[in-house]
Amino acid sequence: MSGKVYLVGAGPGDPELLTLKAAGLLARAEVVLCDSLVSREVMALISQDALLIDVGKRAGKKLLTQDEINSLLVNYARQGKAVVRLKGGDPLLFGRAGEEMEALRRAGIEFEVVPGITAAVAAAAAARISLTDRRVASQVVFTTFSRGEQANCLNWAAITPETTIAIYMPGPHYGEVAARLIENGITSGTPCVIVSRATRAEQQVRWSNLAALSDEDQLPAPSLLLVGRVVCWLAASRRRTWSNGVSAFVQPFSRRKKNFVICRFEKEETDG
Repeated sequence: MSGKVYLVGAGPGDPELLTLKAAGLLARAEVVLCDSLVSREVMALISQDALLIDVGKRAGKKLLTQDEINSLLVNYARQGKAVVRLKGGDPLLFGRAGEEMEALRRAGIEFEVVPGITAAVAAAAAARISLTDRRVASQVVFTTFSRGEQANCLNWAAITPETTIAIYMPGPHYGEVAARLIENGITSGTPCVIVSRATRAEQQVRWSNLAALSDEDQLPAPSLLLVGRVVCWLAASRRRTWSNGVSAFVQPFSRRKKNFVICRFEKEETDG
């Protein structure tokens, strides 16, 4: 008898943001292979009778290789088990789901994907900004900050002033991220926001711009960086001062009979 594998999105951390289907599968699962980014609150929903296997990656170190994870999924399913592959956020974004689905297809194992709320959406909600605002942003790019040989894998020609860039896993060196963006044509005054542990009790939101980003202290992982005019749009109703004393002001202007906003960044005058 063959079992079934469920690739389940655990969302950003708040268990109330799980889909009903995901919560039901966790309660009934016989085997759960879990990533390290899944919150304790979501983990608490897993059946006490389930075999729980930690397959996460921490500080760049993998407990198991991807091939070993694929083998576990196939082997437990062949034993007739209901297997959940639990991934932070959405399983189809930066979670190697493509490799796992390919292995399951080759082995003839039935599987199903259960979507979850991805980190970029959770971060935007935490910052109370829209990833696509028709006044300032016409497209969104989901990417990771690649280093080494993959450093320039992003198609920078596709990035326009109306693009919101959501950078997953920006790492501890924000200045390196900012430098890469500026080198590829993003202006240094472009606003950005770092969201750490979105939707969790320890959530932090820090407003900045690319020029100031290198001076920001590292926030705890998992974190996500949002870059673009939608971040500046919030300043239309209030003024934000960053840690280095730089303030943002919104200036409306007209282009092709549509309203846009730009940000002008100035040094804050302080007494004493």
